[in-house]
Amino acid sequence: MGAFDLNGKQALVTGASKGIGRAIALAYAAAGADVALVSRSADALAEVAKEIEALGRRAVVLPADLTDRDAAASMVAAAIDGLGHLDIVVNNAGGSNFMVEFKDLRLSGWDKLMRLNLDSAMVVCHAVAPHLLERGSGSVINVASVAALGAPFLAPYAAAKAGLVALTKTLALEWARAGVRVNALCPGWTATELNRNLWDDGSGGAATIATVPMRRWGTAEEMAQPAIFLASGASAYMTGQVLFIDGGATAV
Repeated sequence: MGAFDLNGKQALVTGASKGIGRAIALAYAAAGADVALVSRSADALAEVAKEIEALGRRAVVLPADLTDRDAAASMVAAAIDGLGHLDIVVNNAGGSNFMVEFKDLRLSGWDKLMRLNLDSAMVVCHAVAPHLLERGSGSVINVASVAALGAPFLAPYAAAKAGLVALTKTLALEWARAGVRVNALCPGWTATELNRNLWDDGSGGAATIATVPMRRWGTAEEMAQPAIFLASGASAYMTGQVLFIDGGATAV
C-alpha cells in the first residue's frame, strides 16, 4: 500500500454534489476510500454515489442543510453509523452567490455567508471531535480559499474563509497530541458551476485570472489531488498548514 493510498479509509465530504467537493469524493473513492456524501441535493448526491459505486467503493448519501446546526450534527452521527467510523473529514461546503462593495453589504448577507462558510465547518468539527479524538487518528481538511487573504467585493466570504483558516490552525494545535491532523486547502480561481458567470464569458474569464502567473483557471480535479495528499499517509507529519493551490497567485 503506497503513501497516497486510501484503501480501507472512511471519508466524509461535504458539498459533495458538484465542483471541488464532487471531485474530491470521486478521487478518494478511486484511491480506495468509502465516502459519505453530503449536500442539500439528494438527487445530485445519488448521481455521485453511482460513480463511486462504479469504482467499487461504498457511498452513503446524506442530504443535509449544514447551516442548520442540529442537522449538521445529526449528519455526522449518521455518517459514522453508515460507514462504521471516520478517518477523513472534508469540510468543503460553502460559496458566495453575490459580490458587493462592503459599504453596500446587507448584514443579512454577512450572516448567511458566515453560516455557510464558517459555522457549518465549525459544527461538523465540533460534532466529529469526540469520535476522532477517541480513535486517536484522523485527518480533517477544511477547504478555505485564497480569498482568506482578502478579496474585494467578497468581504463576508473572505472573512469566513480567514476564520476557517484560524479554526484549522487552532484545532491542529489542540488535537495534535491525540493523533488527529487538521489542515486547510486553499483553492485559487477554479472553474466550477458556482462561478461559471466569470469564466464562461467568451474570453475564458481572462480578466479574472489576469494576475494569476499560470494564466489559466484551475480545475476541480487539480484541487482533488492535493486533498488526497492531505488525507493520506503522505502528509503524516503535516498539521496546522494552509496549502494554496492557486497557479502562483499568492506568490506575487
